[in-house]
Amino acid sequence: MDIDKAIALVSAAGIELTDRRRNDSDDGWSLSFSNGAALEVRDNGEVSASGKGAEAVTGLLGLPGQSAGS
Repeated sequence: MDIDKAIALVSAAGIELTDRRRNDSDDGWSLSFSNGAALEVRDNGEVSASGKGAEAVTGLLGLPGQSAGS
């Protein structure tokens, strides 16, 4: 998934992006949202979500329930 698409879909639902930065391994982006969700969007298109708001974000992005750490 493209990072800009992920941000647009989540933001359109009224969940504010609070932080966007390259991840520690520099192979993707770490996004934080106002509902407590953390989203990892790797350069190869892989996406994973964690945090208390992960279920809402994965639903918006059409991802399978993969909310590790929620």
